[in-house]
Amino acid sequence: MDRNIQQNGLVNLLALLGVSVAGFAVARYAGSLAGQVSVVFVAFGVLVAFVSWFQMRLEERERLEKLELDEMARSKGSSTLFESKDAEIFPAQRSREQFERFFVPGFTALLFLVQAGSAYFLWRWLAGQMPDLKASHSTVAMSLFSLFALVFFLLGRFSVTIARLENHRLLRPGASYLLLGAYLCFATAVGIAAVKAEFPRADLYVAQGLCVVLGLIALETLVTLILEIYRPRVKGKVVRPLYESRLVGLLGQPEGLITTAAQALDYQFGFKVSETWFYRFFEKALGWLILLQLGVLLLSSCFVAIEAGEQALLERFGRPVDGRPILHPGLHVKWPWPVDKVYRYHTDQVQTLNVGFAPDDDGDGHSESKTILWTVGHGKEDNFLVANREQPTIEDVSRPGERRAPPVSLLTVNIPVQFQIRDLPAWAYNHKDASNLLHQIATREVVRHLVSADLNEIMSHTRLEAAQTLRDRIQAAAESYKLGANILFVGLQGIHPPVKVAPEYEKVVGAIHQKRAKILSAEADSIRTNALAGAQSFSITNHAEAQRTRLEVAALSRAAAFTNQIPAFSAAPSVYQERVYFDSFARATAKARKYVLLTTNTQDVIIFDLQDKIGEDLLRLTVPPPKTQN
Repeated sequence: MDRNIQQNGLVNLLALLGVSVAGFAVARYAGSLAGQVSVVFVAFGVLVAFVSWFQMRLEERERLEKLELDEMARSKGSSTLFESKDAEIFPAQRSREQFERFFVPGFTALLFLVQAGSAYFLWRWLAGQMPDLKASHSTVAMSLFSLFALVFFLLGRFSVTIARLENHRLLRPGASYLLLGAYLCFATAVGIAAVKAEFPRADLYVAQGLCVVLGLIALETLVTLILEIYRPRVKGKVVRPLYESRLVGLLGQPEGLITTAAQALDYQFGFKVSETWFYRFFEKALGWLILLQLGVLLLSSCFVAIEAGEQALLERFGRPVDGRPILHPGLHVKWPWPVDKVYRYHTDQVQTLNVGFAPDDDGDGHSESKTILWTVGHGKEDNFLVANREQPTIEDVSRPGERRAPPVSLLTVNIPVQFQIRDLPAWAYNHKDASNLLHQIATREVVRHLVSADLNEIMSHTRLEAAQTLRDRIQAAAESYKLGANILFVGLQGIHPPVKVAPEYEKVVGAIHQKRAKILSAEADSIRTNALAGAQSFSITNHAEAQRTRLEVAALSRAAAFTNQIPAFSAAPSVYQERVYFDSFARATAKARKYVLLTTNTQDVIIFDLQDKIGEDLLRLTVPPPKTQN
């Protein structure tokens, strides 16, 4: 290995080191995220270029050592000293072998750890960053990164060509990182230009893409380390440097794919396919074919079809197109991407946002047709404060020193809010995230309504009124923010106590129902008892009135009869006495049994014995009818 190769490797190392420092300063100066991530790639190139340059020096020392020993052997003749193959005679060779045996695998393992850790922490870092590219510094940063890309590309192409023509394997790793650094610097410049063209997140997207590439390179390094363990060792065979990344070489030299494809075709078909006229023509016209495909792709972006129920916003360089800002259903013609862009919205679709809960993505086993109890979670639910207008009891008032529960309760709500996009420009341009803003408005109005409502009322007979009130309030708030949305429906069906206290709440509700049932039963008993008492009092009063009237009439009758009996007695005392006696006897014996004796020509002595000596069973005997004889 001559000194020119070492100088070329040293130039590559110094170029990578200088651009890494300058690129980091420029990226921090302009606030470019992609520039800072691309500098990490260049820093890895510095490490690889340094190790490859150091290995070049070891191999150059070994070559010079062999030349010196050969010269000494020719000048002094054959001797045992120069024919010995002991390691002590070849210290440079031993150093190179020890370096390749121990240091190179260790460095590659360390390189994998650093690459994987950098990819992970850079991704985490980018996730918490907001695009903050300084507009006043972006032009300078874009120019400098373009200059870095040009320097890297010129040095990289020269080094790659020298490494391919002279078969210098140790020059390839640094050259590949130079070419990759050129493309990364160019991508950074393009990202900055896209930010200046009012694509504010382009720089962030480029940085995230570079993190993904860094992760793939780390994965390739790990696979290379694992395969190195099982690689057969053939003495005298020159192997590829372990720290050289094939993926970096492929990204830095994409034309290598064509060479690889040609070799694969030659091997597959058994003849030189790469030397046929068709392959030669395809290799020469590949660039034009790619340009033709890109042209067809751009031409296809000039036509856009808007489906039924959709509307789209047409923007030209990030601004609404005058005269046709909204595209209605049908086929439309526009300028190709990225001049004109179309953003579709489902304006006729009834969209739903959920307040107070988020359904489980994996499903909870409950279908919509089944009833879900309070004790079963409906998804990720939130609890809200709701007022409680229940008055304190006498016991609570009589114990003022004791702590009492505040007049509020917790309530879990599952409220779907359905809406349609009524004014598409207002929905898309007035706010950055109109859907999220509408969700926050709906949540705020729900909280405000619940803190002024009664727990028992909102869970029973005022749900429909509350739903209508919430719809009107959310609609009014959306109008004040100029959201351009029409609130169609607010559902209050999913209102229940928190799942943890639902069983206790059910016990309280059951006790309330039992209390109400007992109160209603007592009221029914009171009504029945009062009615019966009133009826009995009315009956007794009427009976007393009738008895009083009867006694008065009887007394008047006896008085009148006594007044009339006096003249009769005076006229015939004996007759009057007998008559009164027989009348009294007749009334007294009205229900007694009487016997009539029909006799003639006898003188009977009749004795009245009013005792009934004959039993009732003897008087009620039945005489069977006489039997007739045939």
